[in-house]
Amino acid sequence: MANFDFNEYIQENIKIIDSHLNNYLENRYPQKLWESMRYTVLADGKRLRPLLVMEAARACGGNIEEVIPTACAIEMIHSYSLIHDDLPCMDDDDFRRGNPTNHKVFGEATAVLAGDALLSHAPLLILENTPETVKKENLHFVLKELFEAIGPMGLIAGQVVDIESENEDIDIAKLEYIHTHKTGKLFIFALRAGAILSEASEEQLDALTYYAKHVGYSFQIADDILDIIGTKESLGKTPGKDIKSNKKTYPVLFGINEAKEEVKRLCTLAVNKLEENNVLTPALQNIADGIWQKVNK
Repeated sequence: MANFDFNEYIQENIKIIDSHLNNYLENRYPQKLWESMRYTVLADGKRLRPLLVMEAARACGGNIEEVIPTACAIEMIHSYSLIHDDLPCMDDDDFRRGNPTNHKVFGEATAVLAGDALLSHAPLLILENTPETVKKENLHFVLKELFEAIGPMGLIAGQVVDIESENEDIDIAKLEYIHTHKTGKLFIFALRAGAILSEASEEQLDALTYYAKHVGYSFQIADDILDIIGTKESLGKTPGKDIKSNKKTYPVLFGINEAKEEVKRLCTLAVNKLEENNVLTPALQNIADGIWQKVNK
């Protein structure tokens, strides 16, 4: 892994993802809707979730072309969640990825509908663009897991409990529910989808699922830490939102230092699991390391 240039890897893969996203979201009528969808999806971002889809495929010896539609679909779903999360009725934020939030540019009504459109368009994108070389049963299984991950037992459930928990004294069990649903479900889907479409073995799939759960949880804890210690310039969004909303995040409940140690512990477990099952790639190592490093600069 010594010769692996992670930054170069990231840039090369982001170019692939963005090129496909641009094609999949070709502007059409009604233009304001598609412009609103493109505004958030194509804004500069880490593209972490689609990268995880692609890297899971690589770890299992799969064909990247077979998973790109799913990788792009998950970025659309993530963008939908950001658009809705930033609305005044939810987290009420004016900036995302260094730009004015979607509703600030296109209005609340269009922003809501753009999020709805991305959520509904993503599964269609997978169905219409996944190559026929992928086994139908694997594609069906991936779509089933997608709907479970984003629906009322997944992402949306986590969003609801997160909103309900503002100004409440919650325990660790409820905090874990929020993190594992609002954030974790998309991480798990991303890695499982890349693996399933690549015909991974049960051992490979189990190891990647374990990695996804631990990295997803650590990613959210790190995000909550940065909300406290980060700046608007470094985050690309308004810091201090959780404290202002009186949210009981991991660093609020346990302190910054213990939260950092938990990030390190989770990332270490995730990497060790992949290594034990011979599916650790340089990129997956670097992604886990990067989560730990960003809260320890």
